[in-house]
Amino acid sequence: MNAWMLLAQRDDGGGAGAMVVLLIELALVVLILAGFWVLFTKAGKPGWAAIIPIYNVIVLLEIVGKPVWWVILYLIPCVNIVIALLVAIDLAKCFGKGAGFGIGVWLLPFIFVPILAFSDARYQPMAATV
Repeated sequence: MNAWMLLAQRDDGGGAGAMVVLLIELALVVLILAGFWVLFTKAGKPGWAAIIPIYNVIVLLEIVGKPVWWVILYLIPCVNIVIALLVAIDLAKCFGKGAGFGIGVWLLPFIFVPILAFSDARYQPMAATV
């Protein structure tokens, strides 16, 4: 018997660990969605738009003052990483935060989006274009 067969035969309750990971991931997604819901509401957009795929990106682009055609740039590999970074930085600027906070929104949205949403930060539409 080789090592792979031994691992395949092991029954140590690995399903419970996978369930815990799944629940943690689900909690993080809910936290991010709730944060974006509040951010959209602060910006005068419908909060429910945060849960609609593609439309949420369109609304986010409207909030940060970027053209809607940038949605296409999200579909191009490697370019989408740069565009997501630029939009995250502009989102932070729209709420009175700096570029460092925007990088945090880009890299760790489960931490920085709720901070931005549930803090006293106010939406400033022209801040991103300055």
